Amino acid sequence: MPDMRSEMVQMGQQAREASTVLARSSTDLKNRALTAMADALVARQDWLIRQNAEDLAAARGQGLSKAMLDRLTLTEAAIGGIARGLREVACLPDPAGKITSMWRRPNGLLVGRMRIPLGVIGIIYESRPNVTADAAALCLKSGNAVILRGGSEAIHSNLAIGGILRGVLKDLSLPEAAIQIVPTTDREAVYEMLQLEEFIDVIIPRGGEELIRAVVRDSRIPVIKHYKGVCHVFVDQSADETMAVRICLNAKVQRPGVCNAMETLLVHEAVAPSFLPKVGGELKKAGVVLRGCERTRAILPEAQRAEEEDWSREYLDLILSVRVVDTMDEAIAHIVKYGSLHTEAIVTESYERAQRFLAEVNSSTVLVNASTRFSDGFELGLGAEIGISTTKLHAFGPMGLEELTTSKFIIYGNGQVRS
Repeated sequence: MPDMRSEMVQMGQQAREASTVLARSSTDLKNRALTAMADALVARQDWLIRQNAEDLAAARGQGLSKAMLDRLTLTEAAIGGIARGLREVACLPDPAGKITSMWRRPNGLLVGRMRIPLGVIGIIYESRPNVTADAAALCLKSGNAVILRGGSEAIHSNLAIGGILRGVLKDLSLPEAAIQIVPTTDREAVYEMLQLEEFIDVIIPRGGEELIRAVVRDSRIPVIKHYKGVCHVFVDQSADETMAVRICLNAKVQRPGVCNAMETLLVHEAVAPSFLPKVGGELKKAGVVLRGCERTRAILPEAQRAEEEDWSREYLDLILSVRVVDTMDEAIAHIVKYGSLHTEAIVTESYERAQRFLAEVNSSTVLVNASTRFSDGFELGLGAEIGISTTKLHAFGPMGLEELTTSKFIIYGNGQVRS
């Protein structure tokens, strides 16, 4: 029985070999594989749900939170959504091999840039079995091999999905090692995976802040990450209050346990007396607990007192921090101080103030008159996303196909030599 180091090295070697095959595979073949994978997941959805039930039973026994259980659960609707995501990726343009620019030098050389796969991608994630299929699809379409290490709470679901996807690769004579699932829940496997700089080109962690910081600490491989999503909605003095209530309710309540849910509501003092009772009433009906500044509590006495640490907290629950601000300057300063470079939104009828917010707020996604929940690769037309980056290098925001490629220089000459 090989030790953990040897087992992970073998997976890395196989992934590297598979990546060279994928890099030269045609777009048509990759698309056929993705469509067949979608069909196979739907065809075997009853079996997938049974495998997922084993994970759910164990998770409930371990006392996992409601948010974590929500991320873990596979239903027919969820599997249908995963399949739609794979089919959408199949319909997207293939970035690999795309020429993004071309120019001629004075000596006659024609210089260009071509997009190429990153190579081998390692993904470490918690709870969400859909990540197994989403990540595999994006890596396959962009020509990358992938090694996936899901959380122990989803081991049966992840291995089941991975087995179906690998079966399709085998049927189409593509290397099965292009999609590998780390088959153990032993945490040593994660550490050993993070040492494989010879075989893995980049690590993408998806999960809680504690997981991501541990990956960054131990990895010898570059890491694309975001630590948390402290997302804000700023209701401006010129906001349509009916629209603002609808946006705030969706941003907080539609799915509170995800990284693009609103965690802090900022309200301009000019509209706070009229707006806060409206939004407060709707949020209360949805079960949201409010933690407000003193000016908020003067209008909404039922709100709890917000402590300093609340402004930078990612609740991932039906809890919301609320602050009344004097000006847009104060709102932006609050976002800069307490935000996480993830997603911010402004509700305003002023074009000038909207443009200023877009220009001065440097988070990875900035919205005008729309919910923060749209900070998502699928919603933005990227197909199923690989994750969200707040690192700025080399990707910033939701990561789709193009973010899984880099570019190389290509040069056409007719005999030039350097003098």
